[in-house]
Amino acid sequence: MSSHTESNEQFSTRLGLILSVIGIAIGTGNFWRFPRIAAQNSGEDGSGAFLVTWLVFLLLWSIPLIIAEYAIGRNGRKGTIGSIMAVAGEKYAWLGAFVGCVATAIMFYYSVVTGWCFYYFGVTASGGLPADVNASMQLWDSFQSSYWPVWLHAIAIFGGAYVVWKGVKWIERISLVLLPGLFVMVLVILGWALSQEGSMQGLSYLFTPDWSTLSNPSIWLEALTQNAWDTGAGWGLILTYAAYMKKSESVTQNALITGFGNNTMSLVAAMIIFSTVFAALSPTMSNAEILEVMKTSGPASTGLTFIWIPQLFSSMPNGTLLAAFFFLGLSFAAFTSLLSMIALTNRILTDMGYNRSRVAYGVAIIGFLLGMPSAINLNIFANQDFVWGLA
Repeated sequence: MSSHTESNEQFSTRLGLILSVIGIAIGTGNFWRFPRIAAQNSGEDGSGAFLVTWLVFLLLWSIPLIIAEYAIGRNGRKGTIGSIMAVAGEKYAWLGAFVGCVATAIMFYYSVVTGWCFYYFGVTASGGLPADVNASMQLWDSFQSSYWPVWLHAIAIFGGAYVVWKGVKWIERISLVLLPGLFVMVLVILGWALSQEGSMQGLSYLFTPDWSTLSNPSIWLEALTQNAWDTGAGWGLILTYAAYMKKSESVTQNALITGFGNNTMSLVAAMIIFSTVFAALSPTMSNAEILEVMKTSGPASTGLTFIWIPQLFSSMPNGTLLAAFFFLGLSFAAFTSLLSMIALTNRILTDMGYNRSRVAYGVAIIGFLLGMPSAINLNIFANQDFVWGLA
């Protein structure tokens, strides 16, 4: 398919566009990254001060950027380089190239996280919920020491390349079916999490501010970085999808729905994780000890969601079935986010005149090879997450 043909593609409905864009934002950044970043930036009294800085950057950083991306993409009708050149001139082509480079670099290890979601869906669907905290940690550690992260990374990146090659209509169909299902599952899980004894202690800690932490510059940097992760603002992903939106649609309304809808999901994910961890550990540990556990669930707390979510389900009636549905939903939320990263890189290259089919699988092969170190070593993964999150 030529670049000209791509420029004629459009999302068929506004709902399809909104869900596809929210699919960019809602994924592992909400369920895997946000709770661990909140834990790492907590004070002695709670995480509330971090939440305040996070909200500040939603209003000052993310939403203005999302508005800009919608507007630039809708008017430019190309990828990050072509659209920015169309709006700002050729001398700003470097800006589009930088944005594209960063999003592509994140794609390399984001497909690894998508593979983690696939694995936990397989484990829970086969009835493999861990019986206790130690079993949950052992499951995580044994998975990371196996070849599964590599194989599932390959499945994620090549599967995503195939969907992007099929076109924007496939992306829209996937988003219309999978994301509403995820919303329902998350609300059910939140209800169960809050019903557990000790969960209110976790909720109180999450929302209680320790204002002294605001004097630490790192909390502001982490809040800004997490907002970029949460919403996809500044990645060029929304810009890429906006190239397929109808000219008549409101840029500002779409941006507000995207920003607030996504960050609400992040907050719900944190409520689930904090409630679960405190409910499981508060009978035997102090707040400081619980927080230390949350901070040390793998390098950069990479195991936090994957260790504690299975614990929540193991205490629920029909927990195995619900866990399978949750990780299925999370898998597809992660997958829709990965699709947007692959689509961004593909669109830049097809705008340059390269063959769409060759680009799709060329990007997948390079993505697989450059993502291998993160799939093999969690310390490399944590380093990549910090470097490119900051970028």
